[in-house]
Parts: sequence; C-alpha cells; structure tokens
Amino acid sequence: MFGSRRHLPSLTSLLALEALDRLKTASAAAAELNLTQSAISRQLQVLEDQLGIPLILRERGRLRLTPAAEEYTRTVRATLATLAAAARTLRANPQGSSLTLAILPAFGMHWLAPRLADFTRRHPQIAVNLSTRLRPFDFGSEGFDAAIHFGQPDWPGAAHLPLMAEQVLAVGAPALLPAPLTSAADILGHPLLQIESRSGDWGRWLARHGLPGQRPPGMLFDQFATMTQAAVHGLGLALLPVFLIEADLAAGRLIPAFGGPVPSHGSYFLVWPQDRPPRAPLLAFIDWIATQIGQS
Repeated sequence: MFGSRRHLPSLTSLLALEALDRLKTASAAAAELNLTQSAISRQLQVLEDQLGIPLILRERGRLRLTPAAEEYTRTVRATLATLAAAARTLRANPQGSSLTLAILPAFGMHWLAPRLADFTRRHPQIAVNLSTRLRPFDFGSEGFDAAIHFGQPDWPGAAHLPLMAEQVLAVGAPALLPAPLTSAADILGHPLLQIESRSGDWGRWLARHGLPGQRPPGMLFDQFATMTQAAVHGLGLALLPVFLIEADLAAGRLIPAFGGPVPSHGSYFLVWPQDRPPRAPLLAFIDWIATQIGQS
C-alpha cells in the first residue's frame, strides 16, 4: 500500500521537478513539458507544500534544487523510468507478459536476433523488447529485466550467465592488403581502426605477437558495424570479432592481415539484477538461452 494518498505527489509536479534538475532552467523544463514557466513554478510550490520541506533555491530569478531535492529527484527519475517502461510493455503486449533486454548492437544483430524466433515460438505469450546500450548502466534507473554485457563478470549487483568467449582477427580490404603481412610489426605501417570502448585492443594484439608496450593510435568508432564497413572500404586495418565477419571473409570483402584469431580480453554475458527476484519471463529466457549456448 502507498500509505496516505496526501503524501503521494502529482505526476505533473514530479515531472516538473525532474525536468528542472536535468535541464537546469525553468524555461527549458517548461519548453519540454509544454507548460509556461509560471506553471512550472506553481507545480514546484505545490510539491513543496505537499511534502512540507523546501525543494527549490530561488536565486536572482533562477531556480535550483536543494541537495536533499537532488537526492529525491534521483529516486523520482528511476520511478518515472519504471512507469514509462511499464506503459511501453503494456502497449506492446496487452494480453501477456514481457521481457525487456538491453543489448549490444553487434551481438544483438549477429548472435541473438537470429535465435529469437525460436524463443518467441516456444513462449508466444512473452513480448520481447530490445533496446541498444553500449555501456553498463544502473538497472535501478533503466528498468531492464536483463542485459547483454561484454567484458568480465564484474557488473555490480548482477548475476551473470556466460554466453560466448570472443575471438578477434586482424583484417583489411584486399585493396589495402594485396598480400598478408609478413610480421605483426607491419601493421604499424598501415592506418588502424578501433572501437573507442576497446582502445587497447591493438596493443594487446601486438603483445600477443611478441611486441609488448605498444599503444598505436587509430580512427575511432563507437560500433562494430560502422568499423566493419570502414575496413571493407579500405580505410584501415581492423580487429574484429570473428563471428561478426564470417560472411565478409567468405565473400572476400575482408582478408586476414597477419596470423589467426586470438582470444579477446572479454566474453559476452547475460546479466540481471540480484536485488529483486527474477520475473517468470526472465527465468524462461535464462533457461532458453542456456540451451542456445549448448548449440553454439
């Protein structure tokens, strides 16, 4: 139960508080919420009167949250995110349950998506919602049931299920590499491509080939899909996960630059929060994906 309803603030007041905290000005908050600045001020005053404590510092015509209000707003923001996710889930699947996953774009496209049809066939009552996230986040503020994580099993407060170890291969376009290189050091004479979240990959690759202490610069990309196309079109050599480029290798769009695949510094994991019991759709997904690991 919520307790006394008089302590339950209105949604409009909470939206005004959250917007002011995030956007820093009443005019920006008003524009986002399609209200006037005076309406924002009124909603904040209503909230202060209802809670019985000051939330806003009014300085030279500007509004600023007190430290206590900033802490309160973090909880408000997480609650609003949960409500929004629940509304999306209800619209997507009004007759059944749902599962909301945060995925890595490359892994989601090449590994997970081709297998999901089997899950939906086995569990037609579960609507699966996918959202791309490139970096770890706070489960409490995002409202996801689970996420795909690359790296080590070190996501704070999360349970982990290993999905797949990763192998990477140094590759380039045939136009850039008329023939494979004769030594690992030869890559330093070519333009290099790298993922910004793995900027040490080339250094690790060189160390595995007897050249420690190197950290060569390279053009940065935020996603493998873009970097793969850059490599195909001859912009430079790239270290790419083998499972992402099997078709490009088979078609000759990419060729190995030097050596074979080497283990990456991380693996793929399914992770989910430990601070709440897993819902039935998540348990079904965990059981299903465990069978897919055995088939990989």
